[in-house]
Amino acid sequence: MAETMRAVRKLERAPGLTLTEVPIPLPGDDEVLVEVETASLCGTDLHIYSWDEWSQQRVRPPLTLGHEFAGTVVQVGRNVRDVQVGDFVSAESHITCGMCFHCRTGQAHMCERTQILGVDRDGAFAEYAAVPQSVIWKNDRSKLPPEIATLQEPFGNAVFATSAQDLAGRSVAVLGCGPIGLFTIGICRASGAAGVWAADRTPFRLELAGRMGVTGVVNVAETEDTPGWFRRQNDGFGLDVVFEMSGSPRAITDAFKIVRNGGRVILFGIPSRPVEIDVAEALIFKNLNVLALNGRRIFETWYKTRWMLESGVVDLRPLITHRYGLDKLDLALQQLRAGEACKIVLYPGQASETTTARDIPSEAVAETEPREGAVPPVWKHP
Repeated sequence: MAETMRAVRKLERAPGLTLTEVPIPLPGDDEVLVEVETASLCGTDLHIYSWDEWSQQRVRPPLTLGHEFAGTVVQVGRNVRDVQVGDFVSAESHITCGMCFHCRTGQAHMCERTQILGVDRDGAFAEYAAVPQSVIWKNDRSKLPPEIATLQEPFGNAVFATSAQDLAGRSVAVLGCGPIGLFTIGICRASGAAGVWAADRTPFRLELAGRMGVTGVVNVAETEDTPGWFRRQNDGFGLDVVFEMSGSPRAITDAFKIVRNGGRVILFGIPSRPVEIDVAEALIFKNLNVLALNGRRIFETWYKTRWMLESGVVDLRPLITHRYGLDKLDLALQQLRAGEACKIVLYPGQASETTTARDIPSEAVAETEPREGAVPPVWKHP
């Protein structure tokens, strides 16, 4: 094994990222070293790249980004007993303390001492990543190829959100067709929802919603009465369940207008600023059930996630829109920010042209210059 590797790093407290050579990490006594085969981009990575207010308060450079990945274990620490060299794995990105009230009562997803891979400690946008054994999740390669195995972490968010209610025979609205919203559409259809209608302002995302089996879509940029559109699709009635997955203040306000009296609103999107809600008119007088959720249950949600993906109940392949090597990360982030991509899969140890798959159009795969002799790029956010 070589002594150094390529990694995408946040080196300074400023916009931008750098692809650089760093030493391959040595796993601690309770850690494993994973050779990363695939890693996928998340909105969190875009926040860190842009160096917004949240990132400035949370992230401490230098840091290797990336928290969604799959790969093969190549080394284990001396205290590791349940993971072996050669295991094909992913990982829960939230590393919890194990000792607080929430951890000890089966609610580790609410641990206040959580550290997140690629946010609070080095992550997986690299050829190798050192990860605690406690968050390792073993995969069956014959049932989950690397590009799908890497999506279990974000897909689990939608599994958690949809597990909170009975969806069979229900009318459902999904506000926001980013990856989590699109995952939610697929799960709702697989769960027997009577109808699933979705809203977004990006035509590209609305087209992907169609691939996931949505009943109908509306572009909120082209209508002044989004709640009215949803009610017209449902014979003039409010909908049973509304998933707010965008964090848009307008969408949050609309969610309480779209849902029927006595229905349920699930708030999962994170607003960038405080949102004002008329509690009396929007919630109390409508006798609503409102549930605010974040993350996923560790590891209960992972078992449901694995079953859905291994069984083919939900197919995520239509949502993998691009595949790149690490040196095309800047392009990937720009496409993500422009709403021109859904899930982008990175291949840290390979050039992009070697990762073309039959189910991905060749034009969606970028060409990458050979690694030998290449100057590590520095990507500065404009």
